[in-house]
Amino acid sequence: MTIKQDQIIKTALELFAKEGFHATSTGKIARMANVSEGLIFRHFVNKEGLLEAILNQGQQTIQAIFENIAKIEDPKKIIEAIIELPFMIHPDEHNYWRLLYTLKWQQKKYDRVGVDFLMTVATDAFEKLGYENPTAEAEVLEMILDGAATVILLKGNRYESEVIIKAIKEKYSKQ
Repeated sequence: MTIKQDQIIKTALELFAKEGFHATSTGKIARMANVSEGLIFRHFVNKEGLLEAILNQGQQTIQAIFENIAKIEDPKKIIEAIIELPFMIHPDEHNYWRLLYTLKWQQKKYDRVGVDFLMTVATDAFEKLGYENPTAEAEVLEMILDGAATVILLKGNRYESEVIIKAIKEKYSKQ
């Protein structure tokens, strides 16, 4: 990826996350990125192609994290690693996650492939730990973590993450 492409992607991500995908024009992206609008079209074809490039870039990072969790052998450690995920979101990544949540709610565009993979790993871990309904436990955990991610994205660092992580982990350490 060229420096200009990276600049376009970072600018578009910021604008899409703050103003929304539909409300952001390629002209505004070009002005803020200090590039011509034609360069955006040359590299990404259109605004949808630019969005797709942003989402693909983020998906690669997420997939690598999920695959590392899947390599853990101890089922308790797998659940703990999954619990920690939303609390590991670095503030520099907040725009990406805000964009994902915006797309999920406003455009009903939500790629569950990575989430489904992670929930399969969680279900398997809950099964190994002897939970009565491992699938339901994985779904409950997904809901808890989705809510945690929402709070993190809305409040930033105005909560005690270690206390919350500990409370969630305690819920799943009883088995």
